[in-house]
Amino acid sequence: MDGSQRKGFAEAAGTAFAPDRDATPTAIARGSRFRVRSLRLDPGGATALQSHLHRSEHWVVVEGTAEVTLDRRSRLVGEGEAVHIPLGQPHRLENPGRLPVTLIAVETGCYLGEDDVIRHD
Repeated sequence: MDGSQRKGFAEAAGTAFAPDRDATPTAIARGSRFRVRSLRLDPGGATALQSHLHRSEHWVVVEGTAEVTLDRRSRLVGEGEAVHIPLGQPHRLENPGRLPVTLIAVETGCYLGEDDVIRHD
């Protein structure tokens, strides 16, 4: 695992936002052990329930209101609020509102490859 990554927030099959046509990712910064992206999710959009073996994530909602599921618990996260997703924790992002949701996602870990995903649904 060389840590190389493809364009997008997670484009390989079984990754964070690839199959979710509503999600629009934009790369902001990248280092050897971190990656920062903005993600826009259209109303009604959702990602798969998934976890990662080699990275944790920290999401900050900067526009709109997101519904974030961690394990089996969901909660609303509004503008200016953040949620930490620990390594190995199943998680999902949804937009239950009428306006797009934009968040900043910071991924940290020893391996940030697009194949570091376990799907749970």
